[in-house]
Amino acid sequence: MTEEFHRIRRLPPYVFASVNQAKAAARARGEDIIDLGMGNPDTPTPPHIVAKLIETVNDPRSHRYSVSKGIPGLRKAVAGYYERRFNVTLNPEKEVIVTLGSKEGLANLASAITSPGDTILVPNPSYPIHQFGFIIAGASVRSIPATPDEDMLRALDRAVRHSVPKPTALIVNFPSNPTAYLADLDFYKELVAFARRENIWILSDLAYAEIYFGDKVPPSILAVPGARDIAVEFTSLSKTYSMAGWRVGFAAGNERLISALTRIKSYLDYGAFTPIQVAAVTALNGPQDCVADLRNIYRERRDVLIRGLHAAGWDVPSPEGSMFAWAPIPEPFRAMGSVAFSKLLLEEAGVAVAPGLGFGEYGDDHVRIGLVENPHRLRQALRSIKGFLSAHGISAPVLPSSAKKPESAAP
Repeated sequence: MTEEFHRIRRLPPYVFASVNQAKAAARARGEDIIDLGMGNPDTPTPPHIVAKLIETVNDPRSHRYSVSKGIPGLRKAVAGYYERRFNVTLNPEKEVIVTLGSKEGLANLASAITSPGDTILVPNPSYPIHQFGFIIAGASVRSIPATPDEDMLRALDRAVRHSVPKPTALIVNFPSNPTAYLADLDFYKELVAFARRENIWILSDLAYAEIYFGDKVPPSILAVPGARDIAVEFTSLSKTYSMAGWRVGFAAGNERLISALTRIKSYLDYGAFTPIQVAAVTALNGPQDCVADLRNIYRERRDVLIRGLHAAGWDVPSPEGSMFAWAPIPEPFRAMGSVAFSKLLLEEAGVAVAPGLGFGEYGDDHVRIGLVENPHRLRQALRSIKGFLSAHGISAPVLPSSAKKPESAAP
């Protein structure tokens, strides 16, 4: 009775715990901590979405159980979004399901399609649920490079030839968390061709589809002909409409995968609260200027952050998308690793960031910095960071990074 439960034993210690504890201790001492560690949107949900929630929640009929696959109106709204945004036509009855955020959907699909001992291909570094959803389900995970380029494609080919058993599924995530890489449709075409040839499922995490800063607009893998034979895509309203706490997202694509997720969810939940789903319909079908406004907010914050870091002597590439900067640890601190560096930055500068190790061992020479504070607070954080770096002998400004090949890649 004293042994740890089997599935819990498969989970490593929570990497972010020590930084979170140090953050809590500093706040308990009355210190002003600027928290750029968690991807938790600080902007309010647009008023017309909140108004629809209030209107619906006042109707007692909406207080009853919902349905685990999502109300029909929301599934139709998701299909409409895919038609407008990606020119992809979906059957809302068979190819769409509503989830309690993309994280829940990914984890439950992993449970639905995994047999003990399966091999799953996961980018490293990557959002933790991408690997741990499958690890909890009993699979083994093989790391591949996180970059949408030939390195990933070559690694996929090696994995198929040298993994026993042969991989059954592949996770991709562009715009990616934490690395902020973007993929184009040509890359997805190669990925789909590979997966179809090797009979491998693709689970695409598209949670940051609407947060991009240039002319490179994130596509959907479902726009590739034949993708729906092997692919399902997850996205969320959390970042697009600042609805993180509402916990509403969806999966779309391959009918067999959607059916598997629908069946397993039918045993686990009754779906999101109906007023939340009705408000989500309003988000998807209503005016979209709020999405463009939010994108501009993140773009301004990105520019403030990257310029300030460069002026402080910290050379960080400017992200093309997502709400994060993936920052290489400055050379004098590189050997200590991301957890120790994050704690030092917190202690000496009062700025919290996410250690890259929490996203996989190949992220340990980076930290993730979230665009989750207004420009005034970001400038305050940057002054503290500049003082911190100067105290450790880093003060010479560097030239801004041009577009360059990402550094972190799994072998």
